Amino acid sequence: MGPAAPDFAGDVQDAAELRTIRHDTFAITRTVAAPPHAVFEAFSDAALRARWFRLPGRTVSARHDFAVDGGETASSRYTAVGTAPQTLEYASRYLDIVPDARIVYTYTSAVDGIRRWASLVTVELHPDNSGTRLLWTEQAAFLAPSAEPEHDLPHLRGATRLRLNGLAAALKPT
Repeated sequence: MGPAAPDFAGDVQDAAELRTIRHDTFAITRTVAAPPHAVFEAFSDAALRARWFRLPGRTVSARHDFAVDGGETASSRYTAVGTAPQTLEYASRYLDIVPDARIVYTYTSAVDGIRRWASLVTVELHPDNSGTRLLWTEQAAFLAPSAEPEHDLPHLRGATRLRLNGLAAALKPT
């Protein structure tokens, strides 16, 4: 008898959930009042990145290795009004890095140990008269819907916009 077959279902509990995966793509363009090399540094430098890229709630752990085949892991505890505390987890892997121009990576997000979505993200940095035109393109596969699945994509898109607002704020001169 050979080794056991791998469990490819991951966090999926039954076959019906396998058929409910939803795919969405969105793009956000943002002009940042800093040159491309400074915006790139905000992604690559762990201390600067921590100023704008974090999970909601109280950070439990964070690690960042900005290199092709490196990645980032983070977890936090979050409590929304009227809900029980939740554990949030993020794990990424960098696939392509072109200094001052492009970053391509994948990531997964989990809530209380259930992988909710996986995404492929491409961040493009283009010189612009007023700094950098950043183009964020994200292709998401929602693996386990929330209680209100119609809000999953708007939530992800809105959280990304907020995060990019934080990026712009982190790059402002103090």
